[in-house]
Amino acid sequence: MLSVLRNSTERQHYWKQNRLSIMPWLFLAPGLFMFMLYVIMPIFQSIIVSFYQWDGLGEKTFIGLANYAELWEDDNFYTSLKNNFIWLVLYMLAVPAGLFIALFLNQTVWGIRLYKSLFFFPFVISQVVVGLVFSWFYDPSNGILALIYSLWDGKPPAILADERYVTYGIIAAGLWPQIAYCMILYLTGLNNVAPDQIEAGRLDGARSWRMLWYIILPQLRPATFIAVVVTVIGALRSFDLISIMTQGGPYGSSKVLAYYMYETSLSEYGYRMGYGATIATILFLIMMVYISFFLWRMYQQEKGGR
Repeated sequence: MLSVLRNSTERQHYWKQNRLSIMPWLFLAPGLFMFMLYVIMPIFQSIIVSFYQWDGLGEKTFIGLANYAELWEDDNFYTSLKNNFIWLVLYMLAVPAGLFIALFLNQTVWGIRLYKSLFFFPFVISQVVVGLVFSWFYDPSNGILALIYSLWDGKPPAILADERYVTYGIIAAGLWPQIAYCMILYLTGLNNVAPDQIEAGRLDGARSWRMLWYIILPQLRPATFIAVVVTVIGALRSFDLISIMTQGGPYGSSKVLAYYMYETSLSEYGYRMGYGATIATILFLIMMVYISFFLWRMYQQEKGGR
């Protein structure tokens, strides 16, 4: 009986001493459990499936690195990989574009709320709607682009049917809502810029670009970090616009890794879950390398600024 009371007293004493460090973990535990269950575990399951030949229903057959060896010689994979890097490079234009639009909208002039609503509109509409709108815009027969060319008696290019232009046309459609998202992040960040630093900069003679570079942008690093990470993830997992606008065509020239993964695993061309998981694993590694590099750069900048 005395040992039970002693153990109970020790537990109460331990709880009183460590409750400030234990309580946050108790509140985080449900979220961490859900994150492990629905994010971390599927990642490892997908990596494991990449070593098997599986149609999603029958028995799995272990084939080792055969899927990766096949991927190494797959021309469609290299086309998708090249398109993903094009998406990654051009999609990053959304970050500076969103910043400059946010700087323009961060004004106190008449009608600014209307302008904010117009620039915010692309973010709230579905990607499916964006894809349909731009498909109509690119229509060489009756689209807006055809009407513009008709003003000079020109013949519009069939952007979505031309292997040279199709990827860039889809990227332009994707940039429209992505710029709006980056703009929202920067508008939020601009509301938190310290006004005393702005006044101090003006007293020191900082104007326009110097004010932006040395005073405003350093305070926007958190918003920049989120904008870059979300833009990178959006570029690498691009799927819906390609599915709506071209379905990977013409002749597979607009495929990206996410769409090729779907086509291989779930469409009528595939049902090869193991091969699709292999593509997903490569895509995950590319995403992790790029984001880890950016995190390291951000850490070095923060470390150097102290």
